[in-house]
Amino acid sequence: MSDELAGNAGEENHDDAVISMVDYLKEEADLVEDANAVLGDSDENHCTYEKGYVGRQALYACATCETKDKGPAGVCLACSYACHEGHDLYELYTKRYFCCDCGNSKFTDMKCKLLPDKEDHNIKNQYNQNFKGLYCVCERPYPDPEDEIDDEMIQCIVCEDWYHGRHLGDCKPPSNFQEMICRGCMSKHEFLWAYNIHSKEILALKSDSSTSEVTVDTGSSTSDVSEDTAVKSDNSDKSVNGGQEEKVLGSAETKPNNCDNKCDTGASEKDQCLLKDLQTREVTMKESATFWPEGFRSKLCVCMSCKEMYKEQGIEYLIDESDSVSAYEKRGKDKTAPSSEADQERRVLEGMNRVQQIEMVQGFNDMKSALSDYLKKFAENGKVVRAEDIREFFSQMEQRKRQKTDHTPAHFCR
Repeated sequence: MSDELAGNAGEENHDDAVISMVDYLKEEADLVEDANAVLGDSDENHCTYEKGYVGRQALYACATCETKDKGPAGVCLACSYACHEGHDLYELYTKRYFCCDCGNSKFTDMKCKLLPDKEDHNIKNQYNQNFKGLYCVCERPYPDPEDEIDDEMIQCIVCEDWYHGRHLGDCKPPSNFQEMICRGCMSKHEFLWAYNIHSKEILALKSDSSTSEVTVDTGSSTSDVSEDTAVKSDNSDKSVNGGQEEKVLGSAETKPNNCDNKCDTGASEKDQCLLKDLQTREVTMKESATFWPEGFRSKLCVCMSCKEMYKEQGIEYLIDESDSVSAYEKRGKDKTAPSSEADQERRVLEGMNRVQQIEMVQGFNDMKSALSDYLKKFAENGKVVRAEDIREFFSQMEQRKRQKTDHTPAHFCR
């Protein structure tokens, strides 16, 4: 149905909510795509416990099975279906390096139906307030029935908590960005300020050291980058609207996490340290979250000293582009991508004999022609096609089909 018809309908009857068939189908397709993005790269039939600490997977926390004295627990997608059906679940979106807890010692009198034999604890699992259904520095549930402000939630790529956009510090999220690091995590890993999070020139910098000062702007980038829905908060900072605090880096005394002498200027090109080069410049830090463009992970220095630093700080995943939520979502979409309409039609037809194929094609063409004629009348009269009109059309088609079948004489082979 055309947008013009929808507009005419709105003028004729303001009391009826009107949505075009195209808009409805697009909305349904978008919902399916979103679900595929989150769940497509997770296994809905097999508990992931045997895989150990999975790089990234969809996770849930069960409020029904929650035990206060044993701490939070997380369950994989398959266990949320098989073991916690009908329970109140907190949807955690995705988490990295997590091993399914379902049925272990954190659950009282419960065994996993898919893999009942599990160790008591997964000692490498990391939990935050999300496992209790709380998010952001404001420590509120989502959705929050008491929050009247329409605000998006964004996940931090480091601590993997979720933030309200208004609680990200003295910054404003740009219209497009790939990933975000909350202000708490930026404070823990100050070396990240040395990378200009919005400048493609600085991210690509290898040897140019002529510039003496680099100012990092954490909220005014207009560069074209991919849009993501992930931002996260660190619970160590409980100030929702903390004042701006700037710190200038640029000397040996103030530079955080400097590379050691392994990164000398005489090293081979592959061993030269981009971070050391950037830290020779003055960088202004702010008390705020930072927004990062697509591909920034591939620009982080991977010299020997920096790799050791990532390991010491527990953030080795930052140089792994497959760790990103966007990479996970792409894998999910690729796995669940529907085949083309032509492929679907071909498979249907291949399962039929010759007579059935001919009847199928004729029936489809008849329906297509009849539907076109039916909708044409609405267009000519400037009327809106409503759900009941479509139901009436297919009801009429079914009646004609039955009448044709009832009056068709039987054919016998001679």
